[in-house]
Amino acid sequence: MEEGGNPGSLTKMVHLLVLSGAWGMQMWVTFISGCRRTLPGTLPSCLPGLTHPVLLPPPCQLCLMLLSLSMAAVNARWLEPRTTAAMWALHRVEKERGLGGEVPGSHQGPDPYRQLREKDPNYSVLRQTFFRYHGLSSICNLGCLLSNGLCLASLALGLGSL
Repeated sequence: MEEGGNPGSLTKMVHLLVLSGAWGMQMWVTFISGCRRTLPGTLPSCLPGLTHPVLLPPPCQLCLMLLSLSMAAVNARWLEPRTTAAMWALHRVEKERGLGGEVPGSHQGPDPYRQLREKDPNYSVLRQTFFRYHGLSSICNLGCLLSNGLCLASLALGLGSL
């Protein structure tokens, strides 16, 4: 640390780069890698307030970063393995029934996946399990994205004082 208790320029730069790198990775995981999901056409009314965030004090930034870290840890340690296991189990059942190789939207007549859900209760349970864990994982990713985004915005707004 420099004299007076202020962190040095290198420390500030590393902090900013780590935070922005984490935010970029969360953007990729949340939006780009899961491009099958789309956002609704109308944005929630709370978003305009997020476009001009207030400068957060350091204890709030620390709390947000700890929240982000804990959500990422829960996601990595608990949710991701269960989501992946359920996905592979679904894939195995679909492959046994000859599904999964077709082009989406190309089937004529009744939906074979809907028929499989109706005929095979185990497949239906696996599907519900997958979507439950996938939804919780998405919520964790969005929480990490939001908390890191707020910290990053706060840092960016306070760059003059850094």
